[in-house]
Amino acid sequence: MADATSTRTRTARLIVAVLTLGIAIGIAAGLLSQMLYGVEYLAFGYTEHSSLPGPFTVPALRRILGVVGGALIAAVIWWLLRTKTTRVPSVTKAVNGETMPVWQTTVHVLLQILIVGSGSSIGREVAPREFGAMLGQRFSGVIGFTGADKRMLVAVCAGAGLAGVYDAPLAGMFFTVEILLADVTLEKVAVSLGMSATAAYVASLIKGQKVFYHLPGLLHENTPSLMLFALVGGVVFGALGALFRLGSQWAEKGPRNDAGILWKMPAAALLTGVVAIWIPQVMGNGRASAQLSFDPSLISRLAQAPGLSLFGTSASQPLIMVVAVLIVSLVAKALVTLLTIRSGASGGVLQPGIALGAIAGALLGLLWAAAFPAAGIPIAACALVGAASLLSASQQAPLMAMCLVMELCAAPITYFVPVALASAAAVVVSRWVLKRCNAAFSRSERKTGRAVA
Repeated sequence: MADATSTRTRTARLIVAVLTLGIAIGIAAGLLSQMLYGVEYLAFGYTEHSSLPGPFTVPALRRILGVVGGALIAAVIWWLLRTKTTRVPSVTKAVNGETMPVWQTTVHVLLQILIVGSGSSIGREVAPREFGAMLGQRFSGVIGFTGADKRMLVAVCAGAGLAGVYDAPLAGMFFTVEILLADVTLEKVAVSLGMSATAAYVASLIKGQKVFYHLPGLLHENTPSLMLFALVGGVVFGALGALFRLGSQWAEKGPRNDAGILWKMPAAALLTGVVAIWIPQVMGNGRASAQLSFDPSLISRLAQAPGLSLFGTSASQPLIMVVAVLIVSLVAKALVTLLTIRSGASGGVLQPGIALGAIAGALLGLLWAAAFPAAGIPIAACALVGAASLLSASQQAPLMAMCLVMELCAAPITYFVPVALASAAAVVVSRWVLKRCNAAFSRSERKTGRAVA
């Protein structure tokens, strides 16, 4: 009888936590999204949308001043936070028991939104996850959750933060069980999915329910050519995803506590602003770069806008211009993102990973169309496959990656088939590449150690 009462009490507490925290995290995610748009407007005088996803019409000088100004403010406050007060642990460490201080975490979260909104090349998805984890820790104490229950609740809250900011409840749930907990049980799935769905709905009431990426010209059926493209592309995108993962790990090893952040972050921002003189789509979390890949016709339309120059390419040569824009975007986005993280900035790599995958997918799609002109695969479909599979490889989390990309694009559910095939191939290839690279690094370190000795 006592056990039955205890089970009912625990179940009731879980239901209260799902609803209460889902609503609170949804409100926070909605407000953070609105803050991002507000910072964009203050810095550049525009707010991103599908037909103008980046600061393409913003004067070059304002781009530079906006991104450097945001980085300067964030660098000073981050240096103070990291050296003069309690540091904010990562979400993974918070799930494993490290305490997230309330006001420090809140400031840390707001700074991430500030630098993304002002143009730094980094993702914004870590901010709502951290805020959600902090709320989960505090609420666990209120309702008496400890041990495994507290760990589960903190992880679920972090996933709900991701779901709320992107209207992606499936991605939020899979982020929780696939990455943070690495443990799939019926209870964890139910609690996480319930809270993620609640957070996504509440957030949409504040920021609106919008499709993050628009994919024109998609077919509603899978062709043999698309399936073959997914299999071949999965190999390519898996290798690229592994390289991006290695680059991200290198960037995150950069010093975070010394005074170097006071000049490194502004320097990285200045580089971003200078690159953005010719390649405006490198700024921000990657939405602009990805949207140009999902809809390459947007490149031609922007090239014809008054006062806008896409690094000297001619609108009279649309195919050459599209290929040139995509290649330069791929290289520039990867470099400025890694340097921004290395400089000491905090943020995520999910959206930059989606952008890089979409660009790579569009480029391979254009090559595929040239080789097989009768195939008729929309470039948007190629970019979709690239985005999901490269993200699967870089995060080593195919379920979360597939669902996040599909939800962000509101893609037809039939596209789960080629996306899943490409993601499966990408994860296998990426693990092989990562294993070989890590082994090579270990041999190099041993040789260096012997030489020093």
